[in-house]
Amino acid sequence: MALTTGKMYQVIDAEHKQRGRGGAMMQMELRDIDTGNKVSLRFGTEEAVERVFVEDKSFTCLYTENDTAFVIESETFEQLEVPLDVFGKAGAYLQEGMKVWLQLYDGRALSGSIPKRVACTIKEIHASTKGPTVTPRYRRALLDNGVTVMVPSYLEIGEEIFINPQDDSYIGR
Repeated sequence: MALTTGKMYQVIDAEHKQRGRGGAMMQMELRDIDTGNKVSLRFGTEEAVERVFVEDKSFTCLYTENDTAFVIESETFEQLEVPLDVFGKAGAYLQEGMKVWLQLYDGRALSGSIPKRVACTIKEIHASTKGPTVTPRYRRALLDNGVTVMVPSYLEIGEEIFINPQDDSYIGR
């Protein structure tokens, strides 16, 4: 996390560049914490950027309602209301009792993450367009959380499968 011009940014990518005899600079891709917008900025060696230290804490998800997740810290029983967009697209996979990690600054959640393997149930499967073939076929499946993913054709409705929430990929059953 970095603070510049009164705004707080999360550093997504940083690259040190030096052009011939010119001065060195840092090319950074940043995400504005307040708006979520991505910005590309260059900083020279004379420019000051304040580093913000965040606290990483583990929480348990109590439940989600509308666009908000309600989480509790297991040691102090501190409860927080966190907007689902803090988790990015992985927020759709939040489940009751799931362990989540939040980065906090002044008691405010800046970003969050969930486990890399989430159990979901297949609610609906779209029919395959081709008949039996030698190569494995994938088809679209609607999960109990409303997300559509590609799954192998041998899976049936009602089966519990594991999904990687970062890229919506099928891991196994």
